[in-house]
Amino acid sequence: MIRALIAEDEPLLARALRDQLALAWPELVIEAIVDDGAQALARIGLLAPEVVFLDIRMPGVGGLAVAQALAGGQVAIAGRPAGWSPLVVFVTAYDQYAVDAFESAAVDYLLKPVTEERLARCVARLRDRLAARAASAQDAASVDLAALARALHTLAGQTGAHEVAAPARLQFIRASLGDVVRQIPVDEILYLEASDKYVSVFTRDSSALVRMPLAELMAALDPASFVQIHRSTVVRLAAIDTIRRDIAGRQFVHLRERVGGREVRLPVSRQHAGQFRGL
Repeated sequence: MIRALIAEDEPLLARALRDQLALAWPELVIEAIVDDGAQALARIGLLAPEVVFLDIRMPGVGGLAVAQALAGGQVAIAGRPAGWSPLVVFVTAYDQYAVDAFESAAVDYLLKPVTEERLARCVARLRDRLAARAASAQDAASVDLAALARALHTLAGQTGAHEVAAPARLQFIRASLGDVVRQIPVDEILYLEASDKYVSVFTRDSSALVRMPLAELMAALDPASFVQIHRSTVVRLAAIDTIRRDIAGRQFVHLRERVGGREVRLPVSRQHAGQFRGL
């Protein structure tokens, strides 16, 4: 789900843009429609939408001033790191502001009336930018965890493993859910499943991708809460309901909760079976 805000002082035009976006970008959620720049800044700070559609000429604070404030980091945005700002698209009847708009880091500049074809190209451009942001955030998270692991390894070599303090455990995992990077509380995770360079993170209501090896992720999780049952699978202990054997003697972990409405049965490999039986 991608969230957006529309700032437009003509109610009919605001509703028309909302309806056009509903067709061109069905998963986009319009969080708010405001009619001046001051309201836009206030609601952006509160709602933290990923995309903002701005009219340039509005009462009081205009769209260009709003974009410049966002690009300059002058707006504190709830739940976002310092310097983060939404993607900005200008929707205006005046073409003479295009240069100023792109100098304000706008993603696109739409002239009214906005055609279906032109809006589709704008949506494609926004999707690409959001996907790039998500990939960048995942890379940064992977680098942070890898750097932590290397630092701990170096420290252990210098001082002796018995002198190294226990590493700080993850409280949240940043994972991709479509075009969105979601911060998932570790306490909500039911199990993790590795595939190639990614790890799928499963909660009761959704799944998302983390771009890092399972071993690095395991190193940052609390071993008292998570157990590895297979080369590619890690399970939260508290999520386990039963452990059963089939007629061939293979063990399977059954979870207490459904994941996305389905029951979950996970195989226990022979390599991990002995360790698992002792838990």
